[in-house]
Amino acid sequence: MTARWPDPDRAIIGRYVASLDLRSTKSRAGYAQVLHGLQDVVERFEALDQEVLLAWLRESAVRRAPSTLLHRTRIVDRFFERLAEIGTIQRNPVAALRDECNIKQCMPIWRALASRNPEKALAELRQPRPFGSELGEMMAEHVAMMRRRGYKYTSQSQLLLRFDRFLQLHPGPEAETLNSMIDRWPATNGTRHHAEECEKLKRVFAKILRHRDPSIPMRRPDPRPRKEASKQWRTPHIYSPADVRRMLEIARNYPSPRAPLRPQSMYTMLLLAYCAGLRRGELARLDLGDVDLHEGTITIRQTKFFKTRILPLPDSVVVALRAYIDARRCAGGSQDARSGLFWHERGDGHYTPEMITWLLTDVIRRAGLKPLRGKAGPRVHDLRHSMVVNRILEWYRTGINPQERLPFLATYLGHRDINSTLVYITVTQELLHLANERFRTMGAQCLSLGREAQP
Repeated sequence: MTARWPDPDRAIIGRYVASLDLRSTKSRAGYAQVLHGLQDVVERFEALDQEVLLAWLRESAVRRAPSTLLHRTRIVDRFFERLAEIGTIQRNPVAALRDECNIKQCMPIWRALASRNPEKALAELRQPRPFGSELGEMMAEHVAMMRRRGYKYTSQSQLLLRFDRFLQLHPGPEAETLNSMIDRWPATNGTRHHAEECEKLKRVFAKILRHRDPSIPMRRPDPRPRKEASKQWRTPHIYSPADVRRMLEIARNYPSPRAPLRPQSMYTMLLLAYCAGLRRGELARLDLGDVDLHEGTITIRQTKFFKTRILPLPDSVVVALRAYIDARRCAGGSQDARSGLFWHERGDGHYTPEMITWLLTDVIRRAGLKPLRGKAGPRVHDLRHSMVVNRILEWYRTGINPQERLPFLATYLGHRDINSTLVYITVTQELLHLANERFRTMGAQCLSLGREAQP
């Protein structure tokens, strides 16, 4: 039978601290001190609830600064999660407050409890229950149905959740029609992007209603909100080959004394992002077994639109990959085929998409292509745009008709069709000049022959 906590001999705390991968005796002593102080408070109460958390915070605030105290709450969070997992407590009190407020993070709960008026702060934290509106059941059923059919349905689900939250916070009159509810939503936000969201919402609800009643006529989409929203889209920056060479040199010499493998990892990430047009998530999900140096290919598994594709790589990229994998092995990286290709010593050994974006953005800043602060300027994703434009420029220079190669390029990039690839074609002055030259040498002759054939 599992022992209950708090236990008189405090053996549970001792076993928990011993199970942690703490590097120093001082860290273990600090963890034990926090948890023993917590148990001192818990033993004075009959139930492990909000009152216990408030009492522990009040007593700890006498000895510690607010910032230090909030940092110590992370120790308590992990301890409660472990106790709930092994069954030594009936329920994690912090998790109970999270569920009550419908939020995922623990820190807002602790900040509310540590405030001068905890009840008011918790009340302000409370969020509407997901799909809790009068249309919530219908929307939740539709999301579940689409996912059973194999769709990720992530962005549509988030859109429906936002609308559901609006309905709960701004209830309308009784017997209000669906069209009236949707028409009220734009009044909360007048941006052009919100107008596009409303049009998407109408399309989703049209599908929901048609699934329930196939006799309902299909709704004709309105393209105007999307056209207005597209005027706000940032124009992609097209990196020149010289820009890419400068960024590669900066990545290779990136200052990283504590992580010697990182510069070569960044160099290889940048090389694949540009030469193979990989998205940041695709870079993060690459495993060691996805690289075939003998065939000169990499496998991109189950990415956008559930596609898996095998990409051939230029010889120079294969040479760089082989050098990186050798350096990775010498640095102690796992040789398991399922381990992350881009490996580091901390955590689970994987670079997250956010970390990859941060590192490569820093390279772009160091290359002088992006301001030192803010979101303005070129992005990491613009490497993918640049790959498409520079590839088409190379086709024009070598006399290849790009129109014939676009289906292959769409497949290489992992697009559903050629229309998705066309979005990546940013018309630069050089591209426009080469296209005009091709038309002058080939298309103009066809027009002349057509006029000569006329009677």
